[in-house]
Amino acid sequence: MAARPRLFHVGAVIADVVLDVDALPEPGGDVFATASRTLPGGGFNVMAAAARAGMPVVYGGAHGTGPYGDMAREALRAEGVAVAHPPKPGTDTGFCVALVDSSAERTFVTSLGAEGELTLDELRALRPAPGDFVYAVGYALMSGPRTGDLLAWIGGLPEGVRLVFDPAPVVGEIGGEALAAVLGRTDVLSLNAREAAITTGTADTGRAAALLAGRIRGGGTVVLRDAADGCLVAGAGAEPVRVPGFPVRAVDTNGAGDAHVGVFTAALAAGLDPVRAARRANAAAAIAVTRRGPATAPDAAELDRFLVGRATPAL
Repeated sequence: MAARPRLFHVGAVIADVVLDVDALPEPGGDVFATASRTLPGGGFNVMAAAARAGMPVVYGGAHGTGPYGDMAREALRAEGVAVAHPPKPGTDTGFCVALVDSSAERTFVTSLGAEGELTLDELRALRPAPGDFVYAVGYALMSGPRTGDLLAWIGGLPEGVRLVFDPAPVVGEIGGEALAAVLGRTDVLSLNAREAAITTGTADTGRAAALLAGRIRGGGTVVLRDAADGCLVAGAGAEPVRVPGFPVRAVDTNGAGDAHVGVFTAALAAGLDPVRAARRANAAAAIAVTRRGPATAPDAAELDRFLVGRATPAL
């Protein structure tokens, strides 16, 4: 029996310090949080979603010593995610403060740590095989001492290894040459409507999806996440397909995009076509936003139950 495709995640796992607030403070002001919690976040959310959906996952990023690093490793192992590298001595894993307001919108402030020190030698030690997936995120492409290492490794990935790229909210801060190089090697581009508008210069989601499909590898897929409206799936030379979302009452949108891309990747790895994989990812995101916390993706059995009795739209 052939080995199942693996997901190698080379982004950052950090700690999420989540604060629920009625509204963001004005500049120079202060508000009280109605609740707070500290949880593993960042790349953890994507890996947890993929692992819960049944995909073998390897964390190939860097991580530190200290309480945040310990928490990250414990959480990864609890999800069945393999940790490829030992911790970096002397530096803890970084953290992100996520402010979630009464509309379920979230605002982030991040402090980086050991996860920014992933070396080329560590990347080369991962050795993904044809059929496997590699996940990279835009934060790692911002100008820094290790950006060149990641770009070199991505450019040398073996044929048959599929690159999943999420440019993240910082896409406008990624250098044009770096972004073009990664997009040219990308097999699955997953991004939200705001990120697509920044990247293409158009707020028309259909046009943005079509433009992006022309910037990634031939045969690749663009998944443009469009909040409650579901997502658009696009490939080069074809009209984007709207895959409707599922109506739910959102209480926390933090981590919904991560649930979407993690489940979409696992569904592709299991053999689903991109449109059917997107429907499953939409269901995962719908479940995720009904729960508080960043890593709220369902497992495969829960996804199956959610989809039972819900009509498959004509696509």
